Amino acid sequence: VQLQASGGGFVQAGGSLKLSCAASEGTFRRLVVAWFRQYPGSDREFVSSIAWIGKTFYADSVKGRFTISRDNAKDTIYLEMNSLKPQDTAVYYCAAVQGYTGSDYLKYDYWGQGTQVTVSS
Repeated sequence: VQLQASGGGFVQAGGSLKLSCAASEGTFRRLVVAWFRQYPGSDREFVSSIAWIGKTFYADSVKGRFTISRDNAKDTIYLEMNSLKPQDTAVYYCAAVQGYTGSDYLKYDYWGQGTQVTVSS
């Protein structure tokens, strides 16, 4: 499974960004897909995940601000990020696994490259 993340950038606090994670064709459909973020010197932190049937999970720090969605026909998931804060600044990664919806990044088998999100105050 090849994952390609995109959509990061620079935005002012209170602004919005939408990340995308595209998978190699036909590989996404039975997988749980998640977004993690990583601060310098830290482990990857769970942000959100979405199961094949559409059930979603969020870290408390992003609930009400971020929305994860998936388009199975396009093998793509999205992370819409609103009301961004400087503490959201990190490298964001998408990841996938079968049968696990939790927050432990070590359980995820497939990873895309990171995309940098920078939020200025």
